[in-house]
Amino acid sequence: MPAVKPKTTTKKKAAAKKSSAVVRNKTAKKKATSKKKAPVSNRKTAATKRSALTKKLRDDLKATKDALKYARNAAKEEIKLAKEAAKAEAQVLKDQLNAALKREAALLKLGEQKAKMMLAAGERWERQQVNKIKKMVTKKRRK
Repeated sequence: MPAVKPKTTTKKKAAAKKSSAVVRNKTAKKKATSKKKAPVSNRKTAATKRSALTKKLRDDLKATKDALKYARNAAKEEIKLAKEAAKAEAQVLKDQLNAALKREAALLKLGEQKAKMMLAAGERWERQQVNKIKKMVTKKRRK
């Protein structure tokens, strides 16, 4: 038995040495892997942040496009209403102009009628005066 004991102790020491060497290697590997994991997690975080930012930018772009589309449609509608109002106003002005032209034509016609009547009245008065003068002259000749 005594021979067995020293063998076991040496084996244990050897085993202990191997285990310490293995532990050192594992520790070194753990440090290396932990360093490798950090960039991977950073890349994942960066990718997540990038995708979130991209999504946010896409949503903002879509919202902006929708707002511009709505504004464009509203502007088109406003222009359409303004054109219709302008056409209606132009039609009203045309109607007023036509009415004014008719009134002017009627006034001119009335003025011409009055002028003809005055001319006729003037001619009658003149004839009457001439007739009076003739009567007077004939009466003076008779005397």
